[in-house]
Amino acid sequence: MALKIWLDGKLVDHADAKVSVFDHGLLYGDGVFEGIRVYGGRVFELEAHLRRLYESAKVIRLEVPMGKNELVAAIKKTVEANGIVDGYIRLLVTRGVGTLGLNPFQCKNSSLIIIADNIQLYPEELYETGMKIISATTVRNHPLAIPPQVKSMNYLNNIIAKIEALDNNVPEAVMYNHEGYVAEATGDNVFIVRDGVIYTPPVEAGALEGITRNLVIRLARKENLEVVEKNLTRCDLYICDEFFLTGTAAEVIGIVEIDGRIIGDGKPGPITKRLRENFFEYAHAGRK
Repeated sequence: MALKIWLDGKLVDHADAKVSVFDHGLLYGDGVFEGIRVYGGRVFELEAHLRRLYESAKVIRLEVPMGKNELVAAIKKTVEANGIVDGYIRLLVTRGVGTLGLNPFQCKNSSLIIIADNIQLYPEELYETGMKIISATTVRNHPLAIPPQVKSMNYLNNIIAKIEALDNNVPEAVMYNHEGYVAEATGDNVFIVRDGVIYTPPVEAGALEGITRNLVIRLARKENLEVVEKNLTRCDLYICDEFFLTGTAAEVIGIVEIDGRIIGDGKPGPITKRLRENFFEYAHAGRK
């Protein structure tokens, strides 16, 4: 069965899902997006994702061409049309067709695309053995350039850091901000554990306020684990007891080495495992 894509108000076959070469999303990366999980046929944390989508669009003065209720219906229709039970949704809003120039107000209508398919970001064995990563030399975008709270289609900053990781034969890299503090990984949020306390960079450090990040914080506090949002240095990463990343596609994955320094005993730690188990249970049980 051909994959069905929601494109500007209707479902079309994958082969017919085409956008204009004059779309400013293609020409300039002008648009916003969300990655959303589906567990057991249920769209996961949808309200939180849509809130972030509309907020991102507001910041860049982009109009989402559907109301929230209509958009929810379109997302569910796309998931059902593709028979997705456990999968991934990519929701995009582009500036739309315009002229060969930066002026976004030459684009008359924004474009909305929904893709529902399967995804596996990292090999399954890495969740058991843990992942090796590096520190990127590419600095996270300055907050006065592109605000980190905006999940924009312009991902080149993260892509350059991702290339650094792949060139070093690892799948991920930590990015630091212009002051030298930890911001985030190229596609995930950063957490460390030291002396039983969980630390994660604040949004102001240049981290996207991840939906999975916020959920894991809630789950940790429900377990009476202390979670502190504070600026972290490279040294903090080197000397921590545990290290893990969170993200919609990555879920919760342990880090066992960064820049050649072994984390803890070289295996995903007990708090990392506990939070991963709790996340999995929450996601598949559909608890509120």
